[in-house]
Amino acid sequence: MSPSKHHLARLPTPVSRWLGYRDEAPPKQPDCVVWIWSFVGAFLGISVIQAVFQQAQYFVERGVPSIVASYGASAVLIYGAVDVPLAQPRALFGGHFLGALTGICITKLFHLLPTEERFQDLLWLAGSLSCATSIVLMQITGTVHPPAGATALLAAVNTEIRDMGWYYLPVHSAHILPGTHRGLNHEQHPKTISRVLVSARHATETCFAACFL
Repeated sequence: MSPSKHHLARLPTPVSRWLGYRDEAPPKQPDCVVWIWSFVGAFLGISVIQAVFQQAQYFVERGVPSIVASYGASAVLIYGAVDVPLAQPRALFGGHFLGALTGICITKLFHLLPTEERFQDLLWLAGSLSCATSIVLMQITGTVHPPAGATALLAAVNTEIRDMGWYYLPVHSAHILPGTHRGLNHEQHPKTISRVLVSARHATETCFAACFL
């Protein structure tokens, strides 16, 4: 009995390929080709993010930073180490989402302190707790992504990001979208692709639910 056909294979070829489906793993590319595409992908990904967030009036009026520093570290993984588990879409989306959510929640709890001066005195503790807690949550959920530790830390110690509050969640999700296509196209096993797509969709739905519902 032949194995059932993967559901992505039923889509038009251009669509299924964009979503990451491959009948078999592609052949290994020469190192120079990998280096060139790593440069092109990282350059274009970060450039697009900064162009959108610097020029779009919607984001400018709300004081949204042009880019979150932790995305630079993510770019190293998703464009330069595409085969490692830490660079896959599940880790990219889930890790950054948990990092941002953890940092915001802990920082808001510290904001309940009676005075701003006391809050500033304990800001080091808020940052440390945010980073450490996000690591454990990523381990529990199988979404470990090292740059997400910085995402949690920035939510506590960076004034510009801290002032964004809950708005940090959807903005940070938008920041990492350019890396999604790159990550999906390097998931070679069809079953893995399905899990990745479900995880990415779940992370996005949870993000918007937390912010707007």
